[in-house]
Amino acid sequence: MEHVFLNVLNIVLPVLICAGVGYGLAVARAPFDNKVIGGIVSKVGYPTLIISHLSATKIQIATFLDMMAAAALAIAAFGVLGFLALRLLRWPVRAFLTPLMHGNVGNIGLPITLLALGDAGMAYTMAFVVVVLVSIFTVGMWIPAGEFSARKLATSPIIYAVVIALTLMATGSALPQPIAKSFDILGGLSIPLMLLTLGHTLATLRTGSLGLGRAVVLTGLHLVLAVGIATTLVWLFGFTGIERGALILCCLMPSSVATYLFIDQHVPEYGPEVAGYIMVSTLTTILVLPLALAYWI
Repeated sequence: MEHVFLNVLNIVLPVLICAGVGYGLAVARAPFDNKVIGGIVSKVGYPTLIISHLSATKIQIATFLDMMAAAALAIAAFGVLGFLALRLLRWPVRAFLTPLMHGNVGNIGLPITLLALGDAGMAYTMAFVVVVLVSIFTVGMWIPAGEFSARKLATSPIIYAVVIALTLMATGSALPQPIAKSFDILGGLSIPLMLLTLGHTLATLRTGSLGLGRAVVLTGLHLVLAVGIATTLVWLFGFTGIERGALILCCLMPSSVATYLFIDQHVPEYGPEVAGYIMVSTLTTILVLPLALAYWI
């Protein structure tokens, strides 16, 4: 058993160390522009990572599309059940629903599945990441803002990257070698920059009044929902092996840091409490992931 936990820690600790470096940069007040780096990752890093990795990884496109469908159902389930729970608790839906719906599958999910499940695991996680990113930058903005806009969806480079990647996968085609090498280099920026940004953002969240009671309740609620939703989707889609492990890990991811930005912009009075929830759920992951990897996956 000690050997199992040691292997799990070898998977989790590199992620925590990289995020810790970002946290240290914030504490040291080193120059670090989250908006610039976030723009590079979302407009360059993610799209090139998706295209380069998916076009080079031998996975069945049908299973990849199933994973995207499972991700959409997972987000919808978190949304519906989270909405009912928040109404029952009489807590503001606009403030807490989107952090409850969207897991941090980019910053934490990709490196964890890469280390735990290899390239194929990371490829399946990318299917989840794509759906979550699209949801965050559409539904994740619309709920706190209280308005609908399709402009972000239509102009997202990630959408077009997915179309290109799926076309390459379906036809068995490959990118010209100079472009493929360029995309490998640019896509390789994503994971380290995401982890640095995660740590830096957690260190600089406006947490004047954390509301730890709500944070703990929301974290517990998310974990209960995650176990139920992951179990149901694994059974529904008949996932086994790597895709099963990737789906479970994605459902267990803590609340996405990206959702905080829209909460702070549209319902700032609840910003500190949402920040507290994100921090508590992220710290809880340190305990949850080793247990899940050792006993469930």
